[in-house]
Amino acid sequence: MTDTHLTAPTRFVSVDGARLAYRRWGNAGAGQAPLLMLQHFRGGMDHWDPLMTDGLAEGREVILYNGRGIASSDGTPRTRIEDMADDAAAFVRALGLEQVDLLGFSLGGFQALDLTWRHPTLVRKLMLLGTGPRGGDPEMEHRVLGTAVNPVPTLEDFLYLFFGRSETAAQAGRDFWERRHRRVDQHPPSSPDAAKAQIEANMHYLPRLSEDDPFAYLRGIQQPTFILNGVHDVMIPTVNSFYMARNLPNAQLFIYPDSGHAAQFQYPQRFLRHAVQFLGE
Repeated sequence: MTDTHLTAPTRFVSVDGARLAYRRWGNAGAGQAPLLMLQHFRGGMDHWDPLMTDGLAEGREVILYNGRGIASSDGTPRTRIEDMADDAAAFVRALGLEQVDLLGFSLGGFQALDLTWRHPTLVRKLMLLGTGPRGGDPEMEHRVLGTAVNPVPTLEDFLYLFFGRSETAAQAGRDFWERRHRRVDQHPPSSPDAAKAQIEANMHYLPRLSEDDPFAYLRGIQQPTFILNGVHDVMIPTVNSFYMARNLPNAQLFIYPDSGHAAQFQYPQRFLRHAVQFLGE
């Protein structure tokens, strides 16, 4: 492996009229399916933890991607999760791949679930981090509504939204923040229009598909699934991870202590051990 999170070149591929940015690197000779990673609200390729992506890339190719209208990708931002999922599936096919492992974080987890549901043959294994199902518990802390939309997110915003409340958790957040900003040629942040589109998509994701059996659709997803959250997620309540674990037929659930929405960023080494084992089994 020669490229890393910090050096992998940005490439572009045309998907249904949009020019989508991506980066792809890692161990292509390992015989493992590439891992496509879908990012959180307003997030793009520059918002992952290099320790996490490079650790995963030791055993497989890793693919980061900016969806339609996000950061350096052009096109009109999508306002429905199912359209984002279809875009991601078209992106996989545009790269000439028949199957990938799929990791989605937060809003990216919504997309990953829908992609797996709508395009099951494209996905070998599924990883859902800090996310929830359609029709899950939408109750977030009131402060989230003002913090998550700040025009320029700060370290303090991330510490509140993503990490636990102890000083140890805060230090892990500061360490993550330093790693995340190491890449020199970072792309411009997502536009306000992209944020508005994703808020609209979130609102349409909230209603239950069925009042009697709201998570029935999850039981049709057969892929081995890895679910992770912090014990106190202020954005997407942790109970949603239990709903997914109860209803996805082949799921395993991890809850990390003293952590919030981004448990994988707070405990990157622990996450890598668990993720590599899951993907390699």
